[in-house]
Amino acid sequence: MSVYSMTGYASLQSSTAQATNETEPARDTSLRLGVEIRSVNSRFLDLAFRLPDELRQIEPALRELLTGKLKRGKVEVRVSLESAAASNLRAPSPATLQRLGSLEDSIKSWLPQAAPLSVADVLRIATNEDKKPHDHSEELLQLARQTVNELMSAREREGARLALMLLDRTAQLRTLAESAVPMVPKLVEQQKNRFLERWKEALALGSSNVLPEIAQDRALTEATAFAIRIDVAEEITRLASHLDEIDRLLASGGELGKRLDFLIQELHREANTLGSKSASLELTRVSVDMKVLIEQIREQVQNIE
Repeated sequence: MSVYSMTGYASLQSSTAQATNETEPARDTSLRLGVEIRSVNSRFLDLAFRLPDELRQIEPALRELLTGKLKRGKVEVRVSLESAAASNLRAPSPATLQRLGSLEDSIKSWLPQAAPLSVADVLRIATNEDKKPHDHSEELLQLARQTVNELMSAREREGARLALMLLDRTAQLRTLAESAVPMVPKLVEQQKNRFLERWKEALALGSSNVLPEIAQDRALTEATAFAIRIDVAEEITRLASHLDEIDRLLASGGELGKRLDFLIQELHREANTLGSKSASLELTRVSVDMKVLIEQIREQVQNIE
C-alpha cells in the first residue's frame, strides 16, 4: 500500500445541459459544473462543504463518497454551477417587466424601506423564470468521483515524497547511534585510569594504611559503577528497534500517521536519556543531533494520514 499525505488539491470542471421552456427559441443553455477539493492535516476527518442552494441536497452523497476514501484531514469541498456562455443572458419581456414593476410597487406599499430592484436582479429573474428544474445530482457525483481520485493521486505523490524524506532521516539516526556505541568503552577506560591515578596520588601524599591492591580494587569498583551509570547500550538498542518499526510502517503504507506519532515520542525519549547519561562532549553532540533529526521527522509525520 502507498503512504498518503493529508495535504492535497484537485479541481475539475464539466459542462452540463440546462433545460428551458419549449416555447423559447433555441440558444446555448449549457452550464459549467465545477468541483474543487482542498485538504490539509488534521487529527481527524473534518469535512466542510460550500454548495450552491440548488445542489444542497447532494451533500449527504458527497459526504459518503469522501468518508469512503479519506481517513484523516481537514477537507473543504467547493461546488460551482455557472452559465458556460454569455448568450444565456436574455432581454426581459415587457410582460415580465410589467409584472416585476407591479410586484415592486406592492412590496414598497407595505415595506417602504425595501431596496429597489437592480438591473442585475431583473436580468437574473428574467434568465431563470422560464428555466425548467433540472437535477444535476448524477453529473455532480460523477465529477466528484473523478475529483476525489485526482485528490488521492496528489496525496499519494506527496506521501511518497514524505516517505523518502523520513527514510533519509532514519538512516541518519542509525549512523548517529552507531557512532555513539564505541564512545562508552573509551570513556570507561579513561575514567578507570583517572581513578587509579587519583588513588596513587592519595597513597603517595598520605600515610594511609590502605594497601595498593585494596586501593586498586576500590578504583576498579568506582570505574565499574561509572560504566553502569553511563552505559547507553539499552537506549541504542531501543532506538534501533523503533527505527526498524518506522521503516517497516513506511514500506507497508496505509493509515499509519498515528502509529508514527507514537514512535516519534519513543525516539525522543531515548534521545533524551542518551543525553542525560552523556559523560563527554562528543556524546552530548550525538544526542543533540538526534533530537534535531527527530524533530524534523515529527513535523513531517503530522502530514501523514
